[in-house]
Amino acid sequence: MRSWASARAGSCSGRFLKRALFVLLLVSTFASAQTTQKPAAKKVAYRANELTLAGLRPGRDRLSRAEHLYHDYHKIDPKSSTNDSQTIWLDPCRKPLLAIDFHSEKKIQAIRAGAINMTADCIAVPPSRWKTGRGLHVGDATARVANLYRKPDSRNPSTKDGQPLELWYYAFDWAGPDAPQVMEVLCTKEKDGQPGRVEEITLAAPSL
Repeated sequence: MRSWASARAGSCSGRFLKRALFVLLLVSTFASAQTTQKPAAKKVAYRANELTLAGLRPGRDRLSRAEHLYHDYHKIDPKSSTNDSQTIWLDPCRKPLLAIDFHSEKKIQAIRAGAINMTADCIAVPPSRWKTGRGLHVGDATARVANLYRKPDSRNPSTKDGQPLELWYYAFDWAGPDAPQVMEVLCTKEKDGQPGRVEEITLAAPSL
């Protein structure tokens, strides 16, 4: 006949064994859950390309579309220029110009929006139509370029009319052969606490 002490010891031993098995079961379940978790998705760096400038797409649109859009602007006859494959429109109220290079079939190859020195008396100045598809204008702060298109592929010193500038270069070959391949943004440099500004924007088709 078992004594009360030995019976109690057997009961305690049984309870301890059950608790130990329960703890082992919890640890095993937790480890299994950890190993079956899906790996965290890698963050893909955001990239933004550009398709249009001044409402025109290089490599796709023809000169006739530009003439339709800007028939009310002053146009410089390309025959008066040394380069007969370029047409220039002037906006006297804002002092910018729009230059379009095209090949023999009048398909647009490159578009450049820039600024020139000229004066005019304009009472009301409507919003400029010469901007990129993402809304970048000549005269915008350089911080806006970075916000819209992120870090450029390169930034190099440049000059225009003796003024020290900086050229922001974007290559869009990663967007496919049908997209414009190059955008160049010419900017003034920050000076005396004043931010740099966009001086000129060029968007070119793949063949250039």
